[in-house]
Amino acid sequence: MLISYDWLKQLINIDKPAEEVGALLTGAGLEVEGIHAIEAVDGGLEGIVIGEVLTCERHPDADRLSVTTVDIGTDTPSNIVCGAPNVAAGQKVVVATVNSTLYPTGGEPFKIKKSKIRGAVSEGMICAEDEIGIGTSHAGIIVLDTDLPNGTPAAEYFGLNPDAVFEIGLTPNRADAASHYGVARDLQALLDAKAILPSVENFKVDNTSRTIEVVVENTAACPRYAGVTVSGVKVGPSPEWLQKSLRAIGLSPINNLVDITNYVLHELGQPLHAFDTEQIKGNKIVVKTVEDNTPFVTLDGVERKLKATDLMICNAEEPMAIGGVFGGKASGVSESTTSIFIESAYFSPDTVRKTGQVHGLKTDASFRFERGTDPNMVIYALKRAALLVQEIAGGEISSEIVDVYPVPFRNQEITVSIDRIHRLMGKEIGAERIRKILTDLEVEVTGETETHLTLSVPPFKVDVTREADVVEEVLRIYGFNNIEVSEHMASTFLANFPKPDPEHITQTILDYISANGFHEIITNSITNSKYFEATGDTEGLVQVVNYNSEDLDVLRKSMVFSGLEVLRRNINRRQKDLKVYELGKIYEQQEGKYKESVKLSLFVTGNMTAESWQQPSAKAVFHSLAGVVQNVLHKLNAADYESQPLEPNSYVSQGISYVKNGTVVAQLGLLDAKMARSLDVKEQVWYAELNWDYLLKKYKSSLVAEELPKFPEVRRDLSLVLDKNVSFDQVKQIAFRTERKLLQDINVFDVYEGDKIEAGKKAYAISFTLLDKQQTLTDKVIDATMNRLMQQFEKQLGAFIRK
Repeated sequence: MLISYDWLKQLINIDKPAEEVGALLTGAGLEVEGIHAIEAVDGGLEGIVIGEVLTCERHPDADRLSVTTVDIGTDTPSNIVCGAPNVAAGQKVVVATVNSTLYPTGGEPFKIKKSKIRGAVSEGMICAEDEIGIGTSHAGIIVLDTDLPNGTPAAEYFGLNPDAVFEIGLTPNRADAASHYGVARDLQALLDAKAILPSVENFKVDNTSRTIEVVVENTAACPRYAGVTVSGVKVGPSPEWLQKSLRAIGLSPINNLVDITNYVLHELGQPLHAFDTEQIKGNKIVVKTVEDNTPFVTLDGVERKLKATDLMICNAEEPMAIGGVFGGKASGVSESTTSIFIESAYFSPDTVRKTGQVHGLKTDASFRFERGTDPNMVIYALKRAALLVQEIAGGEISSEIVDVYPVPFRNQEITVSIDRIHRLMGKEIGAERIRKILTDLEVEVTGETETHLTLSVPPFKVDVTREADVVEEVLRIYGFNNIEVSEHMASTFLANFPKPDPEHITQTILDYISANGFHEIITNSITNSKYFEATGDTEGLVQVVNYNSEDLDVLRKSMVFSGLEVLRRNINRRQKDLKVYELGKIYEQQEGKYKESVKLSLFVTGNMTAESWQQPSAKAVFHSLAGVVQNVLHKLNAADYESQPLEPNSYVSQGISYVKNGTVVAQLGLLDAKMARSLDVKEQVWYAELNWDYLLKKYKSSLVAEELPKFPEVRRDLSLVLDKNVSFDQVKQIAFRTERKLLQDINVFDVYEGDKIEAGKKAYAISFTLLDKQQTLTDKVIDATMNRLMQQFEKQLGAFIRK
């Protein structure tokens, strides 16, 4: 939320540095995340000074030009050629010096240079008001009535000090501070200065020629609805002061009528809407819900299908606006508008929040209605807006104020203990100070005893409902930093408690993956059902009720698509060598029940190593990812898995599964190219998914200190010829089943397929590591072991030794 300091000063008399005010607001719970300087005019009149015309003579070669000498506070006067008819010696004028930049009203900025004009040297420019951006007149140069020294910055003369804009991180509970007056109210309590609402005393009804009937059918969703008609208005640009105020807080001026409603919203916190009365058919407004799927075109030109729960502002025939959220395109103010009906209402926060979520709409109005506005500000803001319309756009107030308010809001009564306030604060500040703080926050003290205060809390204090809330209000204004730490207060510390095993294990594994060059990603669990429809994998999808966007309508049952979206975004920004991972949840519906599980997914694409003078670049291949997955399984004591070929499916075109006791603990492979291209990822992507729930459940720490072997290991190599469809994992499993005692490790270090072996065959070059922990292995034992292994390979796989 942006708050203009200049605007604040119109509501409360303060003259402190912006930084000091920002610190006060932060201490009171309105965290100022930044303070930005906004120039009063473009460029801030930098390089523009007050000068005095010493001499003024006609240009020898141009009848309409004058050659002047001007004292601008430097050692020597400046020669300036001027074309204004009213320039004369002895005048105090505004001078743009050489190298300054002018920002003319309605024009493009330009830089002042030393130049020759019709043969005469000119070292600056004597300016008119439109040339420096402070007005629109170009009738002549500005002639000043001042005794300020020559060379004084023009900004100082015009009082154009830059505005400071506070960027406030407004928390959801501080709806009362969602306006300039709301912030001024806090400063009233912090600085003991009086916050003053703009006067509406001059509001009066001129006639009742354009009365609009109002009917509220749903008073639960709209407890209060008010409005007034202003006729004879003229739509046009807003005055400069209004445009400047809106621009300071990041809003673009539209026209005077719309700008006024925006101004009052940010001034008082009460959203307003202006309807063109010509579009109010039947001179009647009905606040109600409409049939489901009724089409409605909003101000942004988008046709939306309304829900039966949406509260609509209708005329006698059709909807005109979504209550508290967004106006309609057909009923809004246009250039031809001459009469308006100004709406000011209180809408139920729940209704506005639900409607905004359904249609994916978030506006300045809905932001405030969702958090709770002040029902007592409805009429005041309406009068304020009507008076501004008359002042800026003309017209007459042509109806009485219509105010449908069947059940008025009542202030909440809370009784608080003075002693309890002191105990919760940790300091005694006295009943008088407590009463003063609450009164400054516009909380009325209606009763008092020696021990208790009875408070009347207004509706705009939506977060004050109990005694503890009152303590918080008092404490934030008194100042947390003003609570001294007692010497008797017990020392406390945060112990470094060990994490539970699952959390510790998870962090250890994620640290390992990160250390291998992977970057962690966190993606949305809600995704687009079209992804799954394209792959035919729609069974068990969990639908999202009241989704915000059609692109986010289901919970993901796979992390593939969210990962591909991240890859696409990075690849589109020329980051093609990627290794990312995510630990997250997936969701499915099985037999009418919802299932939630945790998966660890990894993605690799592009090059694994960058090109350098030492080595060429190397593309990611299967083993780039398999090595990481296998090491993770080893760290989780799940290395005794069985490898199985992964059947090609809609996600993976080729790959393997790691199975343990019939459960798939991990799978990895090459993502289907067609599916990846459907998300605009044209590169090869290797993907792995680990069953994290299962792995954590089965994990058991097995760290056992073992004595280093006293006897040497022995390595023997074999070149086995096998059928092409035989995997190395099958060889590995047979080897360990055959020799459990001596065989320590088995690895493949080469694979050959070619014309030196028969078709349909391949050759594995395999190393076997043998060790006897009790004695040194003899050749006889080694040969016998290798013969047993070879016999089983031949028997079970049809293998033979390559000669």
